[in-house]
Amino acid sequence: MRDKLSNPKFLAQLALLVAVELVMKITGLGSVPIGPIYMSFLTLPVAIGAILMGPLAGAILGGVFGIASFVDAISGASAMGGVLFQVAPFKTFVLCVITRIFMGFLAGVVFKIVNKIFRGHTIAYSIGAISAPLLNTLFFMGFLVIAFYDTDYIQKLAHTIGATNPLTFVITLVGLQGLIEAVTCCILGTVVSKALAKHLGHSTAGNTNA
Repeated sequence: MRDKLSNPKFLAQLALLVAVELVMKITGLGSVPIGPIYMSFLTLPVAIGAILMGPLAGAILGGVFGIASFVDAISGASAMGGVLFQVAPFKTFVLCVITRIFMGFLAGVVFKIVNKIFRGHTIAYSIGAISAPLLNTLFFMGFLVIAFYDTDYIQKLAHTIGATNPLTFVITLVGLQGLIEAVTCCILGTVVSKALAKHLGHSTAGNTNA
């Protein structure tokens, strides 16, 4: 880890992806508000970084994503995040930041594993790319249910969308937007990461240790 954080090439590539992520966030290209939650495409640079540079980069980029989300919760820019922050600030921090760090790290791990099986093949990049939005949804919604499902806000939201239990709540709330996130990240993440891996001369992308 220390070697990677002192590697100029690693830091330059990481800084570029952080910049892309922040630009996507600031311009609104990375987050589209749908009701109380966002349809987020900020998992895309996380997936690309995790694939090209490994789990450590994925974790850092996931952390950037999470911090941006937590700032929205503090400021009230996120309707749901703002309410949850008022209810339980620390749990909201875990929901926004820690789950995204784990998402980015594990996306890198997933790619390392599948790339050993499908070395350099498109399917390895596709699995790595789609793992980011899927893990993001799994960790975010999973912790949301565990930590906040019994709160008045979530119970009112569940009643509004007609959800009678945690599973139907997650399925109804995520629904089509989750599918769009996953498909978009899979397609763009596969194309971009494979092209960059070839351009940068990564014979085995994401093969460095975390």
